[in-house]
Amino acid sequence: MRKALVALAFLAGPAAGATCTETTFEGVDFTLCEARADQDLRLFHSDASGALLGSFGAVNDMLAPEGKQLAFAMNAGMYHPDRAPVGLYVENGVQRHDIVLPASKGNFGLLPNGVFCIGEGRLAVIESHAYAAAPPACRHATQSGPMLVIGGKLHPRFIPGGDSRYIRNGVGVSADGQRAVFAISEDAVNFDTFGRLYRDVLRLPDALYFDGKVSRLYDAGTGRSDLGFAMGPIVGLVVPQP
Repeated sequence: MRKALVALAFLAGPAAGATCTETTFEGVDFTLCEARADQDLRLFHSDASGALLGSFGAVNDMLAPEGKQLAFAMNAGMYHPDRAPVGLYVENGVQRHDIVLPASKGNFGLLPNGVFCIGEGRLAVIESHAYAAAPPACRHATQSGPMLVIGGKLHPRFIPGGDSRYIRNGVGVSADGQRAVFAISEDAVNFDTFGRLYRDVLRLPDALYFDGKVSRLYDAGTGRSDLGFAMGPIVGLVVPQP
């Protein structure tokens, strides 16, 4: 199992607000991390000079002067080889990349895709065309695809028992917009099973796929920090340092 192979990085004890747990669904292990709309949830891509962050450690280094650190984090949307976001990307109220609406290649272009929005007091996963028609006020936003669950229904292109299986991660949001659950599979999983985890187990009406194969998680509560090549967008829950 992948958990046995995950590289760990040391942090000074569990961080306040860390809410990652483990579950198993249809023989696949998942780690779930939860955040609320009233918590300090942010997206990260580059520092004040424009230099790519690319890693959980670099985000923690940037947060340290604030006396803060990550409670948990994961990669948050697809990116080009230079780590620039593929689709819409908003960070601290500044739109850094436009929304992409036409169908395209790969999982991102498997329409419908969507946008994860972190607003003031509300979280949302919104289908991309709906977002473009009436853009909400998002302090942070990242576009990815495909949608996993749309209004309580699975993405129409998912195949039960499909043989495309990878380590995957994503996010789902409650109907009232007050809770987001971030999930990463510890074993290879297909889209149908991943979508049904959100719909049938977590009972979240809207969920968005972030990525696969490159999926990584940081969890201060367990000292986990998955290693790999530099990432593009990162989503993380920020808490005070202990």
